[in-house]
Amino acid sequence: MLGTVVAEAAERFGDATAFVDPDGGSLTYRQLHVITDEVAAGLLDQRMGEASVLAISLPPSLDYVVAYVAAAKIGAITAGVNHKLTATERDAVLERAQPALVIDSDHNPVADLAVPGGAPRPLPPDPDRVVAIVFTSGTTGAPKGAVFANRQLSFITEVDTGGRWGGGGHTMASTSLAHLGPTTKLPGNLMRGGTIHLMERWRATTALELIDRHRMAGIGGIPTQFALMLANPAFASFDLTCVQAVVIGGGPASPVLVRQIRERFGAALAMRYSCTEAGVGLGTAFTDPPEDAEESVGRPHPGVTLTIVDPDSDVVRPDGQEGEVCLRSPAVMRGYWNDPKATAAAFLADGSVRTGDLGVIDDRGRLHLVGRRTERYVRGGYNVHPQEVETALAAHPDVSQVAVVSIPDLTMGEIGVAYVVPKDGGNVVDLAVLRAFATDMVAGYKLPDRLVLLDSLPLTAMDKVDKRELARRAAGQLDTSV
Repeated sequence: MLGTVVAEAAERFGDATAFVDPDGGSLTYRQLHVITDEVAAGLLDQRMGEASVLAISLPPSLDYVVAYVAAAKIGAITAGVNHKLTATERDAVLERAQPALVIDSDHNPVADLAVPGGAPRPLPPDPDRVVAIVFTSGTTGAPKGAVFANRQLSFITEVDTGGRWGGGGHTMASTSLAHLGPTTKLPGNLMRGGTIHLMERWRATTALELIDRHRMAGIGGIPTQFALMLANPAFASFDLTCVQAVVIGGGPASPVLVRQIRERFGAALAMRYSCTEAGVGLGTAFTDPPEDAEESVGRPHPGVTLTIVDPDSDVVRPDGQEGEVCLRSPAVMRGYWNDPKATAAAFLADGSVRTGDLGVIDDRGRLHLVGRRTERYVRGGYNVHPQEVETALAAHPDVSQVAVVSIPDLTMGEIGVAYVVPKDGGNVVDLAVLRAFATDMVAGYKLPDRLVLLDSLPLTAMDKVDKRELARRAAGQLDTSV
């Protein structure tokens, strides 16, 4: 369906600019349709075809978009490879994907693949034709590739657009194009007819400049990106009065951060929650009470079923009881690429996919996340969810960012280590002050036993806080704690 959307967008929007490269190059909607036809013809010349796998390992760029659309036009499957991965991580993804062709900075330049005037034969509609493989970030073990077909992309597009065309303005791509959002939401973004500004590497200053210069009315990103924008010393120098709507997704955001985003951008705010395997999930509406986005990740989108199950037995738990969050909808992945064992483990019997998150549904139907199943640790016989502790510590006025990990302890079994980025100009943060501050918000046994101050938190290739790296530091560098 991606190729069909591109063709219709070319008819509807013609010479309107669709994408702008980091170096200033651009493509109109009509040009996008023509060049992707020519590259699709070139892929056919390379003996690519339906169900062939094309790996794209490029930073966000016109070339990435063109290669992805061209592959879809011939029924080939795009395996996106995050350009921020290390060589070892990249090789692991390629080993799993087993592509017939790789496009990267050194091999098979997109321009060289184009056949001037060429065009592929239109494909017959097929909802089960696979379009893309979206890989996990690769920081928590062997990479797994979630498989998405036309059926999944069509449902996601319907959720995002309601089938309507037009209404788009200037927006920016804030994550790798190999990520779930850019991969599965591209049809919907093209239907809006707006201009998408690609960023080779996300930077807070660059993002703020783009918002100001192009008078962006709607912006989106992950919590880390918004925290970095708010902490940018030049934030107040930008005219951000154009922003009317903010969408946060891709990870948990503390109530303090949500309030700060809403207040400092002066805009309506909506929360989104899903995981790579689920495709779409839950969210809050811009018209919901403000506390909904501060306290929860909202309610299921239409067509999405939310279930909370016992993490060990898969028995469904009633509202008000904590368990693993599971989601079912037409957007859920078909399975993991070339990994039947992991695929079987990912699903419940009813087709719901496990998210790996722990949560509880309140009496208003809202989902509250309490942490990751794999991050939960036991201190002195009591369960501790780092996310709950992070939320409490993040409320301290001198804390800019915080992440909590666990380490082994001879006495308690496990203890918590808090990594904190202090606010510029704030008071010196120490462990006793933080523990005293959070005493009324979480039980004493949940509070961290150690504190490490950092200038910034390490990030994964997906721009999320790299807790695996923090755990490694905590285990080997405890002498830096205060």
